[in-house]
Amino acid sequence: MGLHTSRRGLLIGGAAVSLAACSSESDPGPTSTPNPAPSPSTAPASSAPPTPTPTPTPTASAAPRPRVAGEVATGLAVPWGVAFLPDGSALVGERDTGRLLRVTGSGLDTVATLDVRSRLDEGGETGLLGLALHPDFASNRLVYAYLSTDDDNRVVRATYDGRLGTPEPVLTGIATSTHHNGGGLAFGPDGWLYVSTGDAEDTGTAQDRASLNGKVLRVTDTGAPAPDNPFGNRTWSLGHRNVEGLRFDDQGRLWAAEFGDKGADELNLIRRGKDYGWPDVEGSDGAGGYADPVAQWPVDQCSPSGVAVAAGRAWLGALRGECLWSVVLDGPDAGRAERHLDGRYGRLRSVVAAPDGSLWVTTSNRDGRTTPREGDDRILRVSL
Repeated sequence: MGLHTSRRGLLIGGAAVSLAACSSESDPGPTSTPNPAPSPSTAPASSAPPTPTPTPTPTASAAPRPRVAGEVATGLAVPWGVAFLPDGSALVGERDTGRLLRVTGSGLDTVATLDVRSRLDEGGETGLLGLALHPDFASNRLVYAYLSTDDDNRVVRATYDGRLGTPEPVLTGIATSTHHNGGGLAFGPDGWLYVSTGDAEDTGTAQDRASLNGKVLRVTDTGAPAPDNPFGNRTWSLGHRNVEGLRFDDQGRLWAAEFGDKGADELNLIRRGKDYGWPDVEGSDGAGGYADPVAQWPVDQCSPSGVAVAAGRAWLGALRGECLWSVVLDGPDAGRAERHLDGRYGRLRSVVAAPDGSLWVTTSNRDGRTTPREGDDRILRVSL
């Protein structure tokens, strides 16, 4: 797969995995046929929330003790993007159906169905992916979505006022493939839109500064290169295999969750113009040639999709790992990780900080890679 990869540095949670392993949404283990999807619904809070299971490695600082305080919604089909509206409700996108739902405390409402089905591959990762609200949403009502078409992955936007208007393209020409499509969207404190893209299973794109793939892009709200980008185009950082999770913290730092191949999954702090090493390196380079991750895992313990920042930690949904990881971001324990909700809800995907201080965590058990449970897929409300 392209250039020889270096795999140096320590891995969180145990010994290195075999070379046959690969962190991908498409390689989590045995595949089974999903049950017919139930009708989506909101669900009452659980009366007996589970107890999180930490990793054996302790942290010196007091860690939050996350617990599932309830289920926000059930019966969904691979919920991926989540964007909170000013009134506390949320827009939630279903990857495989293209449905955009408004989720409230009292129910669900379909506000649009976007045309993504023609690009869906059995067991693939295309569809309706990330969502973001424009910083001036209160006045312009603009919602942004990352989705797959017959020709490409692209970012579109449309006005939302109870229903979604006609989407218009913002950024097109991002190469698509069955796997490694990226899909993260986040507006930064600078007002520009940050977009994470995968390498579309072509490792050469990640080091090609002219390619939109294998990057974190920084663009204006109309898709043009943002001012002061490091290479005079849309590229903000390069050397990425497949970043799905993208989130700013309250200090203005940008965090990314990245799928590795055979060496390491990563939590990265994204900086202007930095090269994160793919396909030359997975995990810590150890020689200073590439930007090292803040935390890394053996690929069978993570496969990180979404990332949120709350309580001084990054929180990552683990697909293959079937857990919620937390990583300390600052201080003497920076980079330390703990494992929560281990195996209790299956594959965990998106993690978003809610206005009430909780986390919304989505499951991904109807994506054809595990046996769905009754009520899947669901949105969990996790208190910290």
